[in-house]
Amino acid sequence: MYFLPIFIIFAVIILSGLRIAQEYERSVVFRLGRFVGIRGPGLYWLIPILEWQSKVDIRTNTMALEQQETITKDSVAIRVDAALWYRIVDPARATINIRNYPTAIHQIAQTTLRNVIGQHLLDEVLKERDKINDILCKIVDSSTAAWGIKIEMIEMKEVEIPANMQRAMAREAEAVREKRARIIKAEAELEASEKLAIASQHISQYPGALELRRMQMVSEVGAENNSTTVILMPSDFISAAQGATKAFSSLEHLLKPKSTTEQLEQKLKVPEQITLPESAMLVK
Repeated sequence: MYFLPIFIIFAVIILSGLRIAQEYERSVVFRLGRFVGIRGPGLYWLIPILEWQSKVDIRTNTMALEQQETITKDSVAIRVDAALWYRIVDPARATINIRNYPTAIHQIAQTTLRNVIGQHLLDEVLKERDKINDILCKIVDSSTAAWGIKIEMIEMKEVEIPANMQRAMAREAEAVREKRARIIKAEAELEASEKLAIASQHISQYPGALELRRMQMVSEVGAENNSTTVILMPSDFISAAQGATKAFSSLEHLLKPKSTTEQLEQKLKVPEQITLPESAMLVK
């Protein structure tokens, strides 16, 4: 009968020391102000009055970095915001070595983001985001390693550039596309000229191929349903006309009267060699 109050007090003390930690939680236990270990997950017991705990969530946490203005290496002012993912890998150090680790991570990430952007050109910031994200992650992770915190990933969400720079970049992109189009067109014309040269050689060897090509061209013109009138002439007429033109040109050259100067030059012309008749004899 006298032991019942003692038993009740002892049971209350035992039950008051029981604690439960979830699977994603760890308890950092201190005894009389000194660190003694990590408890959890599940059921565990603390010495009442002598021990107390600090629970830490070891799940991955997300942190948003507000949009901030920074200057790139080529002196262009841009606005950048980012997102950061981290988790606690050592609850003891995260509790003992740092007082408010979310605020510390936020400040380090913002400072590192400005510094890294300032070391890169605007084109690199826009085109090499993955590379810059890896650099940011490594720098921030090296700074938080002493706190038992692992930086899993940092991603730049949006890069806002000035309006005049956007117009300049649009003009540059348009010029690049126009250059590419002209190069492609020039290469196509070169290839077409080579093919036409080969085709002309084949057609010159086979005159009938020219007639077939002419008929194909006429069919293509007629298929367009237009009012174009096409007059076909045999190639023999064209050849005869060319031969007559050459004959008339030769005849005109022969019948053309010579000028006075040409007649004088013909009279005064000295023969280069004099041929003696066979009957001529030389006498000593």
